[in-house]
Amino acid sequence: MPMQKRFAAELIGTFWLVFGGCGSAVLAAAFPNVGIGLLGVSLAFGLTVLTMAFAIGHISGCHLNPAVSVGLVVGGRFPANELPPYIIAQVIGGIAAAGCLYLIASGAEGFDLAAGFASNGYGEHSPGGYSMTAAIVAEVVLTMMFLFVIMGATDERAPAGFAPIAIGLCLTLIHLVGIPVTNLSVNPARSTGPAVFVGGWALTQLWLFWVFPIIGGALGGAIYKFVGSED
Repeated sequence: MPMQKRFAAELIGTFWLVFGGCGSAVLAAAFPNVGIGLLGVSLAFGLTVLTMAFAIGHISGCHLNPAVSVGLVVGGRFPANELPPYIIAQVIGGIAAAGCLYLIASGAEGFDLAAGFASNGYGEHSPGGYSMTAAIVAEVVLTMMFLFVIMGATDERAPAGFAPIAIGLCLTLIHLVGIPVTNLSVNPARSTGPAVFVGGWALTQLWLFWVFPIIGGALGGAIYKFVGSED
């Protein structure tokens, strides 16, 4: 598949992940009377990956996440020389989705970016007031396990056709665990989109949501490469 088509697929897929996941948090989580809450937002993130895995998995592999791309490189599933265009496409998609979401959300009376706009944060910007150390551990461990599941579910020895379901449910599960800690990133592109519009503290804390998901992704890829090897 030509790189320009894979680039477009990653951009569109990441747009959908951020728009659907963060959109559920911004527009629907606390909507009067029918708010979907933490459970709904977690499911929304899982559904974005599940649907896109079926839609573009055969085009680009449906990474949608710099940490996933790095983890797949470390795990021997993706060539390192193709990493930069994938990450660029993912970040552009995430920012574009946040921009679209901003246009919609700002159409409501009383909208305020100070509410966070689904940005990731720690300390006083953590939904549950969790420390930076707690945020680091959560992002590393949850991204690591996400990559482990991705690697296992897409292994040629795994049952065919079920990978999108396993991966989508895994993303749902880790959001159920991690939203109270950091609003859950496990994805630098997802974190970058909202942070660009919130600015200030969100950009100041963004480094954590690049560094530690990528470390977690690399660990997950390396661990599965070891565990899953037939040697």
